[in-house]
Amino acid sequence: MKEFLSQLNGERPQEEWKMTLVRLAPNAPEQNPVEDVWLQAKQFIRKYARMCTKFKSVKLLFGLVTHLQTFAFPKAFMYGYCSCPI
Repeated sequence: MKEFLSQLNGERPQEEWKMTLVRLAPNAPEQNPVEDVWLQAKQFIRKYARMCTKFKSVKLLFGLVTHLQTFAFPKAFMYGYCSCPI
């Protein structure tokens, strides 16, 4: 990761870096915006999976909720600039 970031950011000063790595605590869902995506996806599946007769349909629902939805959780913006919602 260090090598990738050094290639990406080059010799730029820190305020001009294209990407910055923010380390999150390994078991702290209150810090990690991805946990909110998982929570919302699980709630959606719980709500609508009973309408599906096949597991393939449940997988399709999961793909829809995670890939075709815009997530804009406050946590996504906690660590500085976020160019767009997740």
